[in-house]
Amino acid sequence: MDNRPIGVFDSGIGGLTVVSAIAEASPNEDIIYVGDTARVPYGNKSRKRIQQFSLEIAEWLIIQDCKMIVVACNTASSLALNHLKKSLAIPVIGVIKPGASDALATTKNQNIGVLGTTATIFSDAYGLQLRSSQSNITVISQACPLFVHLVEEGWVSGDVPKNIAKKYLKPIQKSKVDTVILGCTHYPLLKKIISSVMGPKVNLIDSGKAAASTIKRSIMENNFPASDKNGQVRCFVTDEPESFEILAGRFIKIGIYSTKRLEHF
Repeated sequence: MDNRPIGVFDSGIGGLTVVSAIAEASPNEDIIYVGDTARVPYGNKSRKRIQQFSLEIAEWLIIQDCKMIVVACNTASSLALNHLKKSLAIPVIGVIKPGASDALATTKNQNIGVLGTTATIFSDAYGLQLRSSQSNITVISQACPLFVHLVEEGWVSGDVPKNIAKKYLKPIQKSKVDTVILGCTHYPLLKKIISSVMGPKVNLIDSGKAAASTIKRSIMENNFPASDKNGQVRCFVTDEPESFEILAGRFIKIGIYSTKRLEHF
């Protein structure tokens, strides 16, 4: 048994959807979450800067005795994951490869849609992962930047998000996709809206849930599951925690044990 925590980080608050999925899949595990709220968003930063931020946070999580690092941020998974794997001696898991793998296992016609922030779509991280695994895959990508703001404002149902979703998803609807990856940690909160626009024949892949399954397998393969207990989630942010605490309840299904500010970031 290994009761060391799992370290998870994101550029802001959205990674709590990944934390929620991990807690559901592995309820005995303690989790330390870092939201880099002082430096959000990562999408307008350079690769070098994102690698720097990611390594700083990962090294702090290792000091907290974490047994693995989960990069919940899609942008950091795109641009810093390999850098972290080369730099750290513990397992590092991102959200892109698990999401792509689930999509490949789900699609029947080899046409997959990817929804993400502008930075994630511009990087083509999901497309590269999908095509490297299966060369005959057709990928249709669509940036949906307003989705993040809708979720953080609590507009996850009703006419406003549905009309915006219809606008964004029109190119995807016109394609032959039967599977769509939700390539941003905020997007699972809009799953009902996206599904209503795309229709029941299109499968939606939550990359956070896919990552949680990968994390559970890694825990067993590395032989370090926690003992039989209820895991706790502790959160740390790089800016004042008040706004984080207000929004957190929208992203995570379980209680957060504590939220504190990291002063030195």
